[in-house]
Amino acid sequence: MPDRAGWRSPAISTTAGSNNEAENQIRPAAVGRKNWFFCGSDSGGERAAAFYTLVRTARLNGIDPEAWLTDVIARIGSHPINRLEELLPWNWSPPATQSGAA
Repeated sequence: MPDRAGWRSPAISTTAGSNNEAENQIRPAAVGRKNWFFCGSDSGGERAAAFYTLVRTARLNGIDPEAWLTDVIARIGSHPINRLEELLPWNWSPPATQSGAA
C-alpha cells in the first residue's frame, strides 16, 4: 500500500538463503580488504584498484578475465588507436581458434 507520498515499500524476501547472492558478490572485496592494505604505496593501491576494476568489469560482461587480458595485452601494441573500443570487455570477442589442419 502506498504511503502518503505515493511510494510503495520495497518488497523484502524472507526466504532462507535469500542473501547468499549478495554475500557472494561482496566476498572478494571483504577478503581482499586485508590484502589491499599492503599494496606498498598509494600508487600501488591505485594500480591494484585499476586491475581489480578490469577483472570485475570482464566478469560482469560474462568474459573470462584471464582470456580477455591475455588477448588484449597481446594485441594492444599493434591495434589501431582509433579502434581501442573494440578491446573493451563489452565489445570484445575471443580470437578465432585455429584449426588443427595445417
